Amino acid sequence: MTDAEHFELASALLPVVLQAGQIELGYFGSNVEIASKSDSSPVTAADQEAEEIITKALADICPDIPVIGEEAASAGQVPITNDTFFLVDPLDGTRDFIAGGEAFTVNIALIDQFEPIFGVVYQPPTGRLFMTVAKDRAIEADVAANAKVRSLKDINARTIKTRSRADIDPAGISVAVSRSHPSAALEQQLSTQGLDRRLKVGSSLKFCLIACGDADIYPRLTSISEWDTAAGHAIVSAAGGAVLTLDGKPLYYGNRENKYRIQPFIARADRSLAAQYQFTAE
Repeated sequence: MTDAEHFELASALLPVVLQAGQIELGYFGSNVEIASKSDSSPVTAADQEAEEIITKALADICPDIPVIGEEAASAGQVPITNDTFFLVDPLDGTRDFIAGGEAFTVNIALIDQFEPIFGVVYQPPTGRLFMTVAKDRAIEADVAANAKVRSLKDINARTIKTRSRADIDPAGISVAVSRSHPSAALEQQLSTQGLDRRLKVGSSLKFCLIACGDADIYPRLTSISEWDTAAGHAIVSAAGGAVLTLDGKPLYYGNRENKYRIQPFIARADRSLAAQYQFTAE
């Protein structure tokens, strides 16, 4: 995908993401009905309606590229794919959404050659938008879900970059950790390595904190669904960082045999952080 094609895709998906965000805000703070999926995770009408909007839009924008959506996949509806496909998590952070918290996002990623090459993460309550617009360029913008936006030309975006190793104070390494899924094993490993500065946040926003220079590493010590990570992974990479396995190898997507679960990883603002800080899986 050329940079021009990348920008065109980002521009076409922007109003779609905002529409999904509007749907979710329509349910936010209400007594929305909650169901349980086969893995016991919660799902609401907001998840389902947002995914339907996104899936239909992707079929119009890129009709030849299959879409794997979280809710469709949980219902057993997974298309046959090759090495190019979309991953969609229409509402990442459903538990936070149900509890009235604002740390939930709309995630869309494009996978090519089993790696994420495009990503968008949108936080509807705050209007915070993160998106890749070229192979090596990621942006951040503030866009209300009800904004009259038709393309990227209608918003004021700023390019974001991860912090380079030279800009990171070794005594002040910031670690993005999950607010809703605390891990005793992770806490022990962080403490052992003197990593005491935490930024607790839900959903794929942990990746975005790294992409915009607010955090330096995000370790994940257990497996997770690919649609939870792909968009954030793409944004970190475009902003200058890296997302690698715990032993420093590339992280590949499209693990159909493993029900699209991705192995433990560390998102890093700078690749050199991999040598200084080591983690083991739970």
